[in-house]
Amino acid sequence: MTQMIFDDTLRGGMLYLLVNGQRYDAKGEFTYNLGRPKRTAIPGADKVHGFFTEVQVPFIEGAITDARDLDLAAFLDTVNATITLELQIGKVIVLRQAAYVGEGTVSPKEGQVPVRFEGLSAEEVK
Repeated sequence: MTQMIFDDTLRGGMLYLLVNGQRYDAKGEFTYNLGRPKRTAIPGADKVHGFFTEVQVPFIEGAITDARDLDLAAFLDTVNATITLELQIGKVIVLRQAAYVGEGTVSPKEGQVPVRFEGLSAEEVK
């Protein structure tokens, strides 16, 4: 994990994105989902009858900044990768057997490349 300063009151801040161990210039907001089952209530006319569960796909999503040495075609073709999101609060999110599933649309004005990786499993490491 990259050296970061930790404080017990810190709840957000800097982050690092790594794809198969290679760090990219993370930009803006990132979101992630560990892929745990989603529970939804089944309402009846008289009461809640129970719940059902649905599979959720684990993902990490955000944006990176384009660079001269970024091989965009290779980046967009990423499959079977390990994606790591290192958060300043000391958590590390690891997405395994992941593939790039975004559109690949780049915004040249700010050099922004939206990224979304979906995988077969994810875990939170502390």
